Amino acid sequence: MSASKRMNSTLPEKAPLDRSPSATAQKSVLVIEDQPVMRQKTVTILKMEGFEVLEAPNGAVGIQIAQDELPDLILCDIMMPERDGYEVLQAIRLNRATATTPFIFLTAKGEKPEVRAGMNLGADDYLVKPVPRTTLLEAIEARLERQRLNEERLREQLEKASVEIDFSSTEPLVRELKLTDREAETLLWVAQGKSNGDIATILSIAEKTVKKTLGRVFDKLGVESRTAAALRAAELLRKISHSV
Repeated sequence: MSASKRMNSTLPEKAPLDRSPSATAQKSVLVIEDQPVMRQKTVTILKMEGFEVLEAPNGAVGIQIAQDELPDLILCDIMMPERDGYEVLQAIRLNRATATTPFIFLTAKGEKPEVRAGMNLGADDYLVKPVPRTTLLEAIEARLERQRLNEERLREQLEKASVEIDFSSTEPLVRELKLTDREAETLLWVAQGKSNGDIATILSIAEKTVKKTLGRVFDKLGVESRTAAALRAAELLRKISHSV
């Protein structure tokens, strides 16, 4: 079916947040750590909790994997060969597709200057090795929970903004925002409050493909978040609906 054909615009019902292992299995974590023993220990802990885990032995490889795989969260050491943790974080924040990805420094450096440097660059948290298993998992869950709450707030905003909006066609998004059919179709579902997982199921594609498509949408719209992109689409569609 063409992306510009009529689509179901019903918003999904709100459901309680799922903290079960089956829920974490949907989330991917990238571990960037040059010490093999420490990296393997962290990877093992995460896999046992049901996360999909990606590994990188240095900063340069980590940046490439982050851009290719678009993980849900990144754990990163600071002192590494080729590209250190600060350079990794800068690269992540400069890429619109990964700019809002939760980023946690995992390092032996616990002095205040290093902590401030990381936070000033946009790190979400800072854990000093060796990190107890419980502390690590709680930090990860806290950041993923914040992401879930942000999506919930986005859904509420869109519910308010979607009054009298015609979500039946992607054609206005293709024409006015210069998006491809697939980009417009993905953005249209985001504007209706659908999560990446929802969209992947609806379009029968991988969730990673949804993330990459949204990354291209962010670049074209000059925005860095789902909220900004969705509200931009909703505003455009509402304006067009009112002019008809």
